[in-house]
Amino acid sequence: MKTKIKFLLPAENTNDADACILLGEFNNWDVTAGIHLKKQADGSMTAEVELVAGQDYQYRYLLSNGSWVNDDGEKTSSEMSGYSVENCIIRVPVPAKKIKEIKPGSSKPKTTKTKAAVKAKPLEEKDDLTKIEGIGKKIEALLHKSNVSSYSQLSKTSIKAIKEILNAAGSKFSMHDPGSWPKQAKLAAAAKWEELEALQKQLKGEK
Repeated sequence: MKTKIKFLLPAENTNDADACILLGEFNNWDVTAGIHLKKQADGSMTAEVELVAGQDYQYRYLLSNGSWVNDDGEKTSSEMSGYSVENCIIRVPVPAKKIKEIKPGSSKPKTTKTKAAVKAKPLEEKDDLTKIEGIGKKIEALLHKSNVSSYSQLSKTSIKAIKEILNAAGSKFSMHDPGSWPKQAKLAAAAKWEELEALQKQLKGEK
């Protein structure tokens, strides 16, 4: 990835030269490949160069009068042709990733659901399951442990599944018959209390 870097040679560093070229490791210090700077109204000279992000480059300026100069940036010592030379150094930053803007009226970016998010279900409020004929406090606790805590959940639980919950709790609970519990729970979930009361009377054998 490349990024544009602006090089600036201050006016006081130009020694009144009419022109200047930029040389460095990015063009192998080759005068024929030198990058010409543009003179600004204030006397400074500038140039923009695309460089590889995350890299460091040494460079200097060669003025039209034949002298080498540096800008006011960071410096480093380097050996060239057997001589110690102070060169400028540029450390090209890695551009930060842009966050996509959502324009008004455009659809939101798609998000990937995590496994936890897919499995997560909205919590339902606990209902008083003891209002179901045949369910006492202990059986209600067993159902809660099996994540059956509302009339709606109980109405959607098969009789076979409820029987398995009771059987797993021992003979004390396996003797109960949950055959009517889902039907009762469905009426309770719909707040059809009169119909539920009538059904429970039938189950008790009342007239």
